[in-house]
Amino acid sequence: MTFVAVFLGARVLGLDPALGRDLDGRFANSPLHGWFEGLRSGRGPCCSDADGRALSDVDWESKGGHYRVYIDGEWWDVPDEAVIKEPNRAGRTMVWPVYYSPQGGPLRIEIRCFMPGSMT
Repeated sequence: MTFVAVFLGARVLGLDPALGRDLDGRFANSPLHGWFEGLRSGRGPCCSDADGRALSDVDWESKGGHYRVYIDGEWWDVPDEAVIKEPNRAGRTMVWPVYYSPQGGPLRIEIRCFMPGSMT
């Protein structure tokens, strides 16, 4: 039931989860495809480039050794265990947000993975 609420809530807000997937296979032949598929943070697999979202430099910051990202009009703290430790082969800052809604609560974002770009 919670999944249905999250899915419907995301659709109502225009956050269609299917849009982040590589449904048409356009990223399948990317030279970095295998690397993206193997990315993991301390919170689990990041999935792929198609599941992540690239961020502009103004949409993320580092302060006191911790990161924050600006998604959907709000700043979200990046958990330390979500930061990918290996070198960024893509070069751009990326975040893998997971949208959820606690029972009766507002739609929230959990950061599964975060990969800082050249600003670091």
